[in-house]
Amino acid sequence: MKQAITYELLHECKQSGARRGVIHTPHGDIQTPIFMPVGTQATVKSMTPEELKEEVKAQIILSNTYHLYLRPGNKLIKEAGGLHKFMNWDRSILTDSGGFQVFSLGPLRKITEEGVRFKSHLDGSEHFLSPEKVMEIENDLGSDIMMAFDECCPYPSTYEYTKNSMERTTRWAARCKEAHKNTASQGLFGIIQGGFYKDLRKQSAEDLIKMDFPGYAIGGISVGEPKEEFLDILKYTAPLMPKDKPRYLMGVGTPDYLIEAAAAGIDMCDCVLPTRIARNGTAMTWNGKVVVRNATYERDWRTTRS
Repeated sequence: MKQAITYELLHECKQSGARRGVIHTPHGDIQTPIFMPVGTQATVKSMTPEELKEEVKAQIILSNTYHLYLRPGNKLIKEAGGLHKFMNWDRSILTDSGGFQVFSLGPLRKITEEGVRFKSHLDGSEHFLSPEKVMEIENDLGSDIMMAFDECCPYPSTYEYTKNSMERTTRWAARCKEAHKNTASQGLFGIIQGGFYKDLRKQSAEDLIKMDFPGYAIGGISVGEPKEEFLDILKYTAPLMPKDKPRYLMGVGTPDYLIEAAAAGIDMCDCVLPTRIARNGTAMTWNGKVVVRNATYERDWRTTRS
C-alpha cells in the first residue's frame, strides 16, 4: 500500500548526525530541516496565507487538534472541505494530537487508560478524548501529517510515573494506528516519550518503531528542564529514530535550540514563539533580537536593518 508520507535522505554528516532530506506529502515536498509556523486555530496569527508563502517561504504549518475540536469543531471543518480549504492553504499541514494541551490543564483533567476527561478552558464544558476520538478528529481535519495521542509528563516526574506514562503512550499509539482510517492520504506519526530517563526513551523508541509509523517525534522535552538535560536527551534519542523516516522534535523554536536540533539530525521543529513575540513587538533577525518598541527605533525610517 502506498504511504501518504515518505522520506528521502539526501545527505548526512557522519560526525554530528545532521542531515538534509525531503519529506514527500500529498500537498507537496518539504525540504528539511524545516521550522513549522504554528497556526493553532487554523491561522498563523497576524499573517495571511499569501504572506506565509511569499515572505516566510513556509512549506508546512501546524494546527492543533484540541483547539480546533473545541472551536469551531472538527465536523464543521470537515463540512467546509477539510482544513486546507477551511484555511485557504494548499501546502502541507501537520496536526498535533492535542495531548500536550490536554495534559497542561492540570486539575481540569483526569487521565485513565481509556483516555482523558477534561473541562474546556473556554466555557468549562466537559469533554472526553480517547485515541480513537483523536483519530476521528484528525481524519475529519484532513491534515497531511497526524500525531498520535500521547501523554506528556511534567518536569520533573518520578521514574515510576514516567514509566507508566510512557507505556500508556505506547498502548495509545497502537490504538491510534488501529483507528486511523485515511492511511492513503494522511500519515500518522508516533511520539517517543520517557521523560529524562534514557532507558525509558530507548524502550519507547523500540516499541513504536515495531509499529512501523511513517514518521516519529520526540515529545516531552523542552518543558522547563535545564538546557543541559534537554541536549542530553535530544542527542541520545535522535540516533534511536529510523534514518529513512522523518524525525520531528516537538515544541522547539528558539534559535539556539533549532540549531542544536538540526545538528542532532532532527528534520522538523515547531513553536508558537516566533509569531507570539512578533505580535508583541520583537523580531528575530540575522543580527540578533530586535525589540521594535525600544525608543531607539522611534525615528528609524529604514525598511531593512543594516
